[in-house]
Amino acid sequence: MSTPLMINGQALEVEAGPDTPLLWVLRDELNLTGTKFGCGVAACGACTVHVDGEPVRSCQTSVEDAAGARITTIEGADTPVAKAVQAAWRELDVVQCGYCQSGQIMSAIGLLSTTPKPSDAQIDAYMSGNACRCATYHRIRAAIHRAGDLMEA
Repeated sequence: MSTPLMINGQALEVEAGPDTPLLWVLRDELNLTGTKFGCGVAACGACTVHVDGEPVRSCQTSVEDAAGARITTIEGADTPVAKAVQAAWRELDVVQCGYCQSGQIMSAIGLLSTTPKPSDAQIDAYMSGNACRCATYHRIRAAIHRAGDLMEA
């Protein structure tokens, strides 16, 4: 079945069943491998993408549910907020193994898009659905604060 998708600003048609997870289409059909498979049950956040500007878990979002929406993956994250987050991540050397980081970044972009100067408690609550096996949470929080500062400058 052919499904129209708008991914990173590009209109595409994908051949996939309506209940196929968006994650599989992104990775296997479109070779957008920045979005990671972590758990498959929306518990770890590694597969986070934006659908109409909102962070969602692509492992549990069907192609049918994403049809007609604006989907942004880590490869297409280029808004001013995204650039501030990416710069802060590099500046503070957040990444350890890196596997979860695309999901962390996409969630951080979602947070800062609505709350440009979040408190520690707001960061912790918003980011709680993103797991990091390397436990870089303190660096992630610091980078979110730094990205907020960069957005002000």
